[in-house]
Amino acid sequence: MLFEQIASNKRRTVLLLLLFFLLLGAIGAAVGYLWLNNWIGGLLIALIIGSIYAISMIFQSTNVIMSMNNAREVTAEEMPDYYHIVEDMAMVAQIPMPRVFVIEDPSLNAFATGSNPGNAAVAATTGLLAVMNREELEGVVGHEISHIRNYDIRISTIAVALASAITLISSIGGRMLWFGGGSRRRSDDDEGGDYLQIILLILSLLAIILAPLAASLVQLAISRQREYLADASSVELTRNPQGMISALSKLEQSEPMRQPVDDASAALFINDPKKKSGFKSLFFTHPPIADRIERLRQM
Repeated sequence: MLFEQIASNKRRTVLLLLLFFLLLGAIGAAVGYLWLNNWIGGLLIALIIGSIYAISMIFQSTNVIMSMNNAREVTAEEMPDYYHIVEDMAMVAQIPMPRVFVIEDPSLNAFATGSNPGNAAVAATTGLLAVMNREELEGVVGHEISHIRNYDIRISTIAVALASAITLISSIGGRMLWFGGGSRRRSDDDEGGDYLQIILLILSLLAIILAPLAASLVQLAISRQREYLADASSVELTRNPQGMISALSKLEQSEPMRQPVDDASAALFINDPKKKSGFKSLFFTHPPIADRIERLRQM
């Protein structure tokens, strides 16, 4: 089953790229139609921006995402316990040793990134390293190593890149709407096209407003099931379900991260870094921790 899931993740990478590029194209065409009087020009600009983001993340994903989250790389001499746990889990999972990073933050969190196991990295907050005992830390690191082994990180990395591009273009379009208005002009001798122009105007505005939400929903849809699989895979690596259950219980009680976390990279973390509540909780990129614990107890 595990190898089938890995193969499925690789196939879904292609589908994910296509879906995100469709969203990119839609918002680019909308911005082009409203402000350039040329939807094709907007479409091409959006696809170029998206391609640059995607290629940059594929080849430099580790450095880009670690920089986004203010993570610094550490050595075995600086943090021997943490480093050697990552080393042990990588050895058990039979993947190359990932780079090891730490984030100066009192909250309890961790994530993995990279486009493949050969250039992957694991990061943990100082709060997590201070609070977790060895068994719990092995569970968390095993979870992140499982994301690497299962090729979840490739999907997540591409999602971060394209969601960031969609948010950027939407933001540009929104600011142009707020400060300058659209450049669409109705010609007096084109009365017959008024209704079509109104429909296209409404669709363009909706694309600009809703595209970031759509991108978030795509990330949400691909993220939740991966977390269940990574939890189970961590138990497979550690042979210690109680360690993972105990770690999740502590993660559930964690405070939000104090440093700003980009919305595009929030889905990478093992625990929701913003601790959303109310209406925003409907858009969790992770399943409830209580559900994750219950699944492990049933194993």
